[in-house]
Amino acid sequence: MPLKRKERVRSADRRGGIELLLTEHIENVGEQGQIVKVKPGYARNYLLPLGLATVATEANKAMVKRHRERQDQVAVAKLKALKQVGEKIRDYSVTLEANATDEGHLYGSIGAPEISKALKAANYAVEIDMVRLEGALKELGMYTVKLQLHPEVNTEVKVWVVPTASSIR
Repeated sequence: MPLKRKERVRSADRRGGIELLLTEHIENVGEQGQIVKVKPGYARNYLLPLGLATVATEANKAMVKRHRERQDQVAVAKLKALKQVGEKIRDYSVTLEANATDEGHLYGSIGAPEISKALKAANYAVEIDMVRLEGALKELGMYTVKLQLHPEVNTEVKVWVVPTASSIR
């Protein structure tokens, strides 16, 4: 049985660009699922053999469209859930203990990692990069800290910084 020659990827237009559907994000080319035109050599020698792109057929375009619609539905549901979490966090207050002087200055400071850890202990999925502090908390007292759970979901949480039991005399 003779081996078939590989199908050559040919361009439909005269300028030499080939339409490809990207399967992964490629720097300076495009995002995953985007249809781009690239030079034939770049497509044949790099993108197609490494599986970074496929030929943009009508079936592939339809499949990507359905996938994007599903992703949009998931994103809307996630955004709705994050808005509900943001409302719950707004009513919550975090109490953090720290060693402090008699004047109320902390020996260290309280930053985003400590606030994130306290919120995670209360079953709120808040990562360190979601906490928006203008500077570390270095004194005892009550602070209102901004949280950005999503580019469209911003909320605040009250943070009480209190002295540890061993530093009270």
